[in-house]
Amino acid sequence: MFVGRETQLARLGALLRRVQTDADAKPGRALLIRGRRRVGKSRMVEEFIERAGVPHLFYAAARRDVPDELELFAHEAAASDLPGASLFDGVVLSSWDAALRLLASALPDDGAIVVLDEIPYLMAADKGFEGTLQRAFDRELARKRVLLIGIGSDLSMMEQLDEYGRPFHQRATEMVVPPLTPAEVGTLLGLGPAEAFDAYLVTGGLPLVCDQWPRQMPLWDYLADAVSDPTSALLVSGERSLAAEFPANAQARSVLGAIGAGERTFANIGRAAGNIQPASLNRSLALLADKRVVAIDSPLSTRASKESRYRTADPYLRFWLSFLGPHLDEIERGRGARVLARIRTSWTSWRGRAIEPVLREALDRLAPPVACGPDGVGGVVGGYWTRTNDPEIDIVVADRAPVAKRIHALGSIKWLETSPFGSKDLGVLHTHRTQLPGAEPDTPLIAVSRSGCTIDGVTHITPDELLAAY
Repeated sequence: MFVGRETQLARLGALLRRVQTDADAKPGRALLIRGRRRVGKSRMVEEFIERAGVPHLFYAAARRDVPDELELFAHEAAASDLPGASLFDGVVLSSWDAALRLLASALPDDGAIVVLDEIPYLMAADKGFEGTLQRAFDRELARKRVLLIGIGSDLSMMEQLDEYGRPFHQRATEMVVPPLTPAEVGTLLGLGPAEAFDAYLVTGGLPLVCDQWPRQMPLWDYLADAVSDPTSALLVSGERSLAAEFPANAQARSVLGAIGAGERTFANIGRAAGNIQPASLNRSLALLADKRVVAIDSPLSTRASKESRYRTADPYLRFWLSFLGPHLDEIERGRGARVLARIRTSWTSWRGRAIEPVLREALDRLAPPVACGPDGVGGVVGGYWTRTNDPEIDIVVADRAPVAKRIHALGSIKWLETSPFGSKDLGVLHTHRTQLPGAEPDTPLIAVSRSGCTIDGVTHITPDELLAAY
């Protein structure tokens, strides 16, 4: 079942139709698809191929050295349904240049799809692969009616492919495949708005994990099943993602583990990761940020601040690092009940922190007046804090970031099952308004509450509205 992928599939179909009908001397097109690991990029392309019904070759790099990759490519090409697939029978390929030239000879005249999955692996194994691909595309493949699709999970490397000065610059269009949104998770699992956000925090919108969650099953029933099975997608996806991202970088994984365990400041992360020296910690944090595994947040107000905070960017990985990764040995020993009890004990406080960036994004997506000023011009949504967390404000809406000229609104997130936003919460928010640089006495107040709002004086935003924003 495909939920939330129809836009991407429609775009793929439109590109293929251009390839098949373009009267240009070079009808071939290239598309670079990137997205976090296990968001379903390859599965989406396979679905597109099945719907398209044209000859195709799907080759997935295996992180081997070049001769082994070429041997695998020849095997996949020979087994494909390309009309010239027999050209690869028994062939020993000497280079990627030879492989791609032979591929061009095997293509039909009326349209085909060629997929190179995990292109970053090929780039890492062969430093000249980018140039080889560019020459093959310009001289051979672009002259064929072929849609060449490159897929990669290393976001920074995939972005670099089309940068100015790189061989493949401006030769491909780009597509980003995100995880499923909270709304799509809710639709897929048949859950209500508040429960859909809970499921999103656990699954991160990864289709493979969602696929193992029975429709309409409550959160705790699903978790009880998942932590009792060492092979469940919820458990194995995290380790596989980290092994692929950081195969030989133990320090980066230690730093990520410290962040996943809840540390947010530079000094605390360094201590929790084993008293790493500042220079080494900076390198690890830069690597994690470059790979989009860690996000760096800054306080949003009219005053500049250096109080950056770090968080795991992927909701699923944040849950895995907090509750599953450190305790895989218990699960493998059949002690999943202990892990489940640990999740139950920490769930409310953990969720209260983990939900904040998700709800800020939802607020940013909402129609006016939440994320824009009185003039209707769009703004940004963030948070505000000081070194001592006095105050720590959940929601700040401003005209721009990182340093705003004007504060449009501020607010609080109260994400509890049975406790609505009340007068005590409003009093705290009034105090926060006097402490936020740039806020005025009449700056509007926002209450984001899972369980309702019992007072006037704030703009109350419900889980239904937040989910609809996606």
